[in-house]
Amino acid sequence: MRIAVGLAAVAVVAGMILAGGVTAPAARAATGERAGAAETAAVAARPASVPAGIRSHYAELANAATGANLWSRSSVIERPMGSVTKVMTAYVVLTTRGLNLKRVITVPSGIVAYDERFDASTAGLRPGEKLTTLQLLYAMMLPSGCDAAYTLASAYGPGFTGFVARMNATARQLGLAKTHFTDPSGLPNPGQYTTYSTAHDLIALGRDVMKNKTFAAIVAARGYTVGSTSTHRAHTWRNLDPLLGKVPGAIGIKTGFTSAAGQCLLFEARRGSKTLIGVVLDSSGVNSSSLAAAASDAVTMLNWGFSH
Repeated sequence: MRIAVGLAAVAVVAGMILAGGVTAPAARAATGERAGAAETAAVAARPASVPAGIRSHYAELANAATGANLWSRSSVIERPMGSVTKVMTAYVVLTTRGLNLKRVITVPSGIVAYDERFDASTAGLRPGEKLTTLQLLYAMMLPSGCDAAYTLASAYGPGFTGFVARMNATARQLGLAKTHFTDPSGLPNPGQYTTYSTAHDLIALGRDVMKNKTFAAIVAARGYTVGSTSTHRAHTWRNLDPLLGKVPGAIGIKTGFTSAAGQCLLFEARRGSKTLIGVVLDSSGVNSSSLAAAASDAVTMLNWGFSH
């Protein structure tokens, strides 16, 4: 579950910006399997050209305002998406009735075994620390802290199982018919494919959650620091999103990785009056720990989309 962004990903993205596009391997034909009349109509309305060299096997690019599908590949096939799952976790917390972002929550002891079992990415939280809901949301979304996701799920379920049930109920309410959760972090719990979605469903989820001003501010932040107090240590969290600060107009939203999911990235960018949202799943093969391929795919899709 750990994500190594590293200098390689940054260099790749920076090079793409300077070039105004991407020099990528030979383009592969889009082989998307699409379902329903709406997607068929979207295909017919697309430009003849397609973004070249996309490595992701499951991807979609859409107009963020209208949801219009600009390009897709296998976008309705169910796939694990790693920590992109935390977008739904944040959405469930932020739509809780009577939400108080200043609510103080104690980090439970269960995070230790949870993180160790899956070698999970963490925000460096320790059992017994007390942080606010808002601080925990930053801890979950920026460094992809599974410890923060576990803490929020325990508090807002109430309980881990109750929270997962809320995630699935919310998915149904949003019409995400091919999305299912068994873990609030997207970890392979209990299996590699028990938490899954589709590129198309994730676009819909992303469009909904980015309307929430608190969420949008969190995922757009390059970093976040919490000073030490009598109830918690000092923490500094850096956003793992490889596009922020590197790609013109990038405004979030979430990275993801497991061995089954491959490298995943749900992203949004605004240029002028247009805002595009896209997602790539399995951009780089199951063993890669670099976000470079997912970042390359995202930049290629955005450059193509804004040019059309």
